[in-house]
Amino acid sequence: MQAFNTLLSKIKQEQFSPFYLLSGTESYFIDAITNALMDQLVNEQSRDFDFTLFYGKEAISAEIIETAKRYPMIAPYNVVIVKEAQFMPPSSWDDLAAYVENPTSQSIVVFCFKHKAFDKRKKLYKAAERVGEVLTVKPLYDNQISKWISDEAKSLNIDLSPAAATMLSEYIGANLSALHNELVKLQLVVKNGETITPDHIETHVGISKEFNSFELQKAIGLGQFSKAFQIIQYLNRNPKNHPLVLTLATLHNYFQKLLLLKGLSNPAEAPKVLGVNPFFVKEYQSAAARFSMKQITQAMSSVLDADLKSKGIKGVNTTPQQIMEELLLKLFTL
Repeated sequence: MQAFNTLLSKIKQEQFSPFYLLSGTESYFIDAITNALMDQLVNEQSRDFDFTLFYGKEAISAEIIETAKRYPMIAPYNVVIVKEAQFMPPSSWDDLAAYVENPTSQSIVVFCFKHKAFDKRKKLYKAAERVGEVLTVKPLYDNQISKWISDEAKSLNIDLSPAAATMLSEYIGANLSALHNELVKLQLVVKNGETITPDHIETHVGISKEFNSFELQKAIGLGQFSKAFQIIQYLNRNPKNHPLVLTLATLHNYFQKLLLLKGLSNPAEAPKVLGVNPFFVKEYQSAAARFSMKQITQAMSSVLDADLKSKGIKGVNTTPQQIMEELLLKLFTL
């Protein structure tokens, strides 16, 4: 995240490099850097003359290099973007490395290599390190998602309540592109200066503020069986919006956080360690006080057992409703 933010800041300050090697398993960060460069360097007047887009499956290294060596006609820079570069043959990377060693000063080439990290041993990587910018990205950890949502909302000038951020985190998970799109949608429908609350999330995103995975874990943590049972009945009636695999993943993460909290020596570190807004720490502390370490471990084992049943690995002809009802009974009789 720090490397991404630093590079994004450079671009916004118009500190450009002749070559960008963007790679890794989190596509959102690659797209965000590419879009930031496009916003800064390409406009409607220059697009037809000083901008070229290549796709890896059809791209030929000689054509990319020839295009990169052109001088701009209208804009300050000739911009060349190579998307889906992971589909280019590795033999072409050495050709590009030779260009990167001595790039055209008024051209900017962006090499987008998705779904895996680019091999650091290759000549292109080493050349990009010396001459340009290299960014290797990976998905955020679960405990980083809520903060990312809050930071992204701030960058979009959105006032997002902690509860709303948590709802988005629990419902959408670590899909940063989907989270960004939902925030943009909310930005368009909510009045300027208005704080986005769970009510807005329910209306515009489609997540029930009372019947969702976050409220389910809260009810379990606080020992509210009746409410937890109502929630799982609602989730079972709405499987498209609340898939079982997502509910089970949320519960597993929840008990994992309780386990971390039980072993924490300094309570002040809880928000950072758990990756939750300080607003919700008391709820986690109350839940952790109800369970022993052994009970939390048993709960995680029960969630794993339910996950195996949901995938047909364990159990025969078990429905999602039966799985959740059985799991709930286990969790309340630990």
